[in-house]
Amino acid sequence: MRTYDQYCAIATALDAVGDRWTLLIVRELMIRERCRYTDLRNGLPGVAANLLVGRLHELEERGLITREEAPPPIATTLFRLTPRGKALEPVLSALGAWGAPLLAEAPTHAPFQTHWWVLPLEWRLRDQAPDLPPVTIEIRTGDEPIQIDTLDGGVRVRPGSALDPDAILSGPPPVIAQVLMWGLDLSTAQKRGLDFEGDPEAVRRVARPTTHGLSPALDTQ
Repeated sequence: MRTYDQYCAIATALDAVGDRWTLLIVRELMIRERCRYTDLRNGLPGVAANLLVGRLHELEERGLITREEAPPPIATTLFRLTPRGKALEPVLSALGAWGAPLLAEAPTHAPFQTHWWVLPLEWRLRDQAPDLPPVTIEIRTGDEPIQIDTLDGGVRVRPGSALDPDAILSGPPPVIAQVLMWGLDLSTAQKRGLDFEGDPEAVRRVARPTTHGLSPALDTQ
C-alpha cells in the first residue's frame, strides 16, 4: 500500500481516499445507500473489474465501507458506507463546487449518468417558497430519471420516476443544469433543446436565482 508517510492530516487522508476511483465509489454509495457490485460497475464507466475489487477491499479495511448479504430472493452482497465513510460528504461537496468550472473543458462525448446529479442538486438547491404545498420535478436526460421533491426548505433528490410530477425537464444535461443551477429562463432553455412539461412555477420554486455569466454545466463529479 502506497503512502505519503507524513505526519499531516491532509497526507493521511489522501493515503486513505486519494487513489483513483476511490471517492467516486464513495459517491455511488452515498447516492444509492446500498449497492451491488454490478451497480457500482455500471455507475463507474471505465473502471477495471480488478481495480474496483481492490478499491472495495481497501475501503473495507479502512473502515469506510461494509458489506452485508441481502436476503433471498436477491441473495447477493451489498456494499454500504459506514459512518466514517458518510463523513466524506462535505469533502465531495467541496470538490464538486471547486470542480464545476472545469466542466467547461470536458469533452462533449464524456460519459454522463443522471444519478450523478443527486448529490450536487441536494447540496445546492433550496425551496424558495417552503410555506407552499410541496412540489415534485422529474429530470430525464436519456438514462434513468431522477426526481426532486421540496422538503423543509430544501430538496430531496433520488433516482427513479415520480408518480405525478408537477414538472418534467428533459433534454441536454448542460441546458437542464443551466435552468436549475444558474437561472436560465425556461423559454431560452427551450430554444436550446429543453423539453418542458408542467408548471413553470414548480421549476422556479427550486431553481437558483439568475447569476451573472452562466456556467456551462453542473458539477456532476
